Amino acid sequence: MAKQLLHLVMGGRVKDPQSCEFEDLDNIDIVGVFPNYEEAENAWRSNAQRTVDDAEMKYVIVHLHRLLEPNLPGQ
Repeated sequence: MAKQLLHLVMGGRVKDPQSCEFEDLDNIDIVGVFPNYEEAENAWRSNAQRTVDDAEMKYVIVHLHRLLEPNLPGQ
């Protein structure tokens, strides 16, 4: 069984398309938490593709496992 490496997928309207500063934190779309990068990437891709024509909408993958256990090697 592979080690669980949690990833969060979220998105929303950003102030500048080249940044990750969200305009309205109350309206962040929390897509979900996923047990590995592959599942997170699939969820990210689905949501990002849905909003591809809106340059101010951005979805991101946050590597929660790196925040929870920052000293583990190979992450």
